[in-house]
Amino acid sequence: MFNTIENILTADELAELRAIAARANFIDGRISAPGAPVKNNLVVGDRALFDRSAQLVADALYRNEDFRVFAFPKAMVPPVLTRYGEGMYYGTHTDAAFMAHPTRMLRSDLSCTVFLSDPDSYEGGDLVSRIGNAELRLRAPAGAAIVYPSTTLHRVDKVTRGERLVALTFIESRIADMEERELLYELSEVAAIAGEKMDIDTYTRLQRVQQNLLRKWSDPD
Repeated sequence: MFNTIENILTADELAELRAIAARANFIDGRISAPGAPVKNNLVVGDRALFDRSAQLVADALYRNEDFRVFAFPKAMVPPVLTRYGEGMYYGTHTDAAFMAHPTRMLRSDLSCTVFLSDPDSYEGGDLVSRIGNAELRLRAPAGAAIVYPSTTLHRVDKVTRGERLVALTFIESRIADMEERELLYELSEVAAIAGEKMDIDTYTRLQRVQQNLLRKWSDPD
């Protein structure tokens, strides 16, 4: 399941992240994926600016209820400001199963792209996921995020005009199984949409199912 979550970032956070990108030194993005010939982008290289931008994006994601309900985040790789100038792209790939986290190796269950550029400020640069023989093309407004399974084959098309500025991160979920995680999300959506229309006994029974499945499937550590 792919989820586009709007208004992850406030206007002030978006402005600060853009200002950071404007003054930061960017380096070859292949530093995070050595030997990846399909990767052609840039990542922020200044340590202090990396730390500040990562904190801004991570805090924004963690406070967003839709993100928390969808991802059940247990841990997150520090988000990285990533720039795609004209001619840059990231060819078809799947994300690594394990990634470096400040305290341990993290299992990547979900990938997340937070968009910092206005979509009409650049051409190309679509996030494209391969689903069987079909392709799903995605882009989002500035300040929004797209969260999707790290297991998918996906790419970023070549930018043909302007600049695509995003922040990228990877999430280890408390619900490792994708189907179980999506079922719990659907139950939460049903509760949010129809809960007020249910009588209290029916709603309480729905909550019991949600919480007991969460106990059964989750990894709380």
